[in-house]
Amino acid sequence: MSAPARGDLTRGNVDTSSLRYVRPSPGASRFPQPRPGHRDWYCYEALRALPRILLMVDKNRFSDTYGCFDREFWHYRTVDFPCGMNQEFCLPLALAYKVPFPHNPYYRLERLKELVVASIEYARKSSHADGSCDDYFPFERALGALVFSTYAMTESYLELELDRPDLVAFFRLRGDWLLRHNETGQLANHQAFAALALYNVFLITGDQRYRQGSDRFRDITLSWQHEAGWFQEYEGADPGYHACTIAFLAKLWQKSQDASLLEPIGRAVDFATCFMHPDGSYAGEYGSRNTFHFYPHGFEVFSRHFPDAGRIAETFLQRSMPERRRYYNDDNRMAAHYVYDWMQAWRDWNPERHGTLEAHRGPFEKWFPEARIFVKKTSRYYAVLSMDKGGVLKLFDERGPLYSDTGLMVQTRSGEVLVSHLIDEHEVEADVEAGRFVARGALSRRRQPLSSPVKQIVFRSMNVSVGRFSANAVRSILQKVLITGKSRTEARFRREFVFTEDQVTIRDALDLTDTAFEVEHLAVPSDATSIYVANSNTFQESVLLPWVDLDAHVEALNRRRRLELPERRVLPKA
Repeated sequence: MSAPARGDLTRGNVDTSSLRYVRPSPGASRFPQPRPGHRDWYCYEALRALPRILLMVDKNRFSDTYGCFDREFWHYRTVDFPCGMNQEFCLPLALAYKVPFPHNPYYRLERLKELVVASIEYARKSSHADGSCDDYFPFERALGALVFSTYAMTESYLELELDRPDLVAFFRLRGDWLLRHNETGQLANHQAFAALALYNVFLITGDQRYRQGSDRFRDITLSWQHEAGWFQEYEGADPGYHACTIAFLAKLWQKSQDASLLEPIGRAVDFATCFMHPDGSYAGEYGSRNTFHFYPHGFEVFSRHFPDAGRIAETFLQRSMPERRRYYNDDNRMAAHYVYDWMQAWRDWNPERHGTLEAHRGPFEKWFPEARIFVKKTSRYYAVLSMDKGGVLKLFDERGPLYSDTGLMVQTRSGEVLVSHLIDEHEVEADVEAGRFVARGALSRRRQPLSSPVKQIVFRSMNVSVGRFSANAVRSILQKVLITGKSRTEARFRREFVFTEDQVTIRDALDLTDTAFEVEHLAVPSDATSIYVANSNTFQESVLLPWVDLDAHVEALNRRRRLELPERRVLPKA
């Protein structure tokens, strides 16, 4: 397809050489919806997201925050510092400017290039003196925010073929910070992205120190990969972030041609195949971090080496995008995360297609003992069960989600909420041959700490005192409070799942004999989570499935203190 005219926007443009108004040709920026499976779904969705991303940036050249993408800071003024992560939003603009996507009204539009440069300049201006930046609180010096934004800015610099020694000096500052720092917690996707960001700094500067630093982060990432292919994300396997790590390593491999990445990526692709469901949805609350992430670029890149990678990408193009089965994560903080990945997937689309996953896989079952995840496909349903989380279950068929179960949830009369779905040292029985799985463990309190004026004053005081000099200490405390910490109780649960060809049977039991809890409500929610993960609680079709209301059994539970709930049989529709 021919590229659109320069500066071709729906509402017209100003030709600055003659200062006359140039009206675009009728319909020049319209993008007809592609047919299912067509490569153009990638750029169709990406270009539809550009107006929202452009909304986020301060476009006033005379503003102190020109180029800032944190609208909460520069426009609404509801936060007291700019989020450094948001500066990654520059990359979708750079790619829209650079690449002649079909029906791209932004191609070679100089104003976009100006905004990309302004965003890098604002990042330099708003960073700390050592080059680090903040994400959720002042003086956080967050590695995640730094690597996401540094990759996007350096990639934009390379794409636009800029020549700015002052910006190169800024990238060196960022790279030097990465060479000296890491973060608390095991988040493999951050390590992979750090390797990618440092490699870009190496490409721009030619300084071998940054390549060596990239190799170090690459090695950490690979050391956190388990034999079954999955990468560690805090306390276990998260198929959503797993797809992100594949994408980041793919971008790194494209640049470095590092042969040591191919075998680990092959295993990672094999693991990912189990979590692309027959309807085109991917991942979910059964992961350690409750995410639905799916980044297709890595699968397009590695489809040339691993046919299943191509089948995953083809399923996304055939089902996920056209049928709206993909996840949606389009709030102000995350709106750009997958947009540039879609653009890169379009550009690196592999014309040799291998069909969808469903066209090549029949019934199977797979038990991942380290992750304690069971996957089973029959002629009637597709099931994913996480025993690491005390029994979190999702069922699908080719028409969509059938059942979603995120564990037992109890609300007491005192207002406490107890859950079974936190990753913990649950006692697990797994009889794969018989299709029977049992989890026993303690219910934990669901913590949802919210801010208040007093809490915020105390927290900011800590940020500017202890946090200024020991950001990782503050981060470690927050991780324990919001993510990895467990407030276990003496309340006990037992969950049993039995899988046959046509149905799944669930048997639940609760034991409150060693507690004083009086129960107000009891349910099995379809989409509940209890740890803080910025990219969880997004939208995918399964979150609208109904909760199982068990209030009818509350009186008996309070009286007897022990209760075996009636057996539930999940019967997929014929």
